[in-house]
Amino acid sequence: MEAVTDSTWTAEVLASEMPVLVDFWADWCGPCHRLRPTLEALAEEWAGRVRVVSLDIDANPNVARDYGILSAPTLTLFRGGEPVRTVVGAQPKSRLVAQLEPAL
Repeated sequence: MEAVTDSTWTAEVLASEMPVLVDFWADWCGPCHRLRPTLEALAEEWAGRVRVVSLDIDANPNVARDYGILSAPTLTLFRGGEPVRTVVGAQPKSRLVAQLEPAL
């Protein structure tokens, strides 16, 4: 899973032709660390269909502010440069797939 930053956001997420699932996380966030293996598994399963990236909200406050990210983890699926689905909090893989798959 690759990391994006305030400076790479537009090119890596907004301009992507493929849907992008962004994990807004923070190093101090325990649930974020527990969710990481699930997101890495989804990145492998959805390879070629969806890019899964992470953005550290403490190191990249501009994007987090622009999208009103108040909790970590927050997962937002972007398609065509627009947010189409957001899931807040760490959840089991089956629940994440059920919430995100229809928006793909």
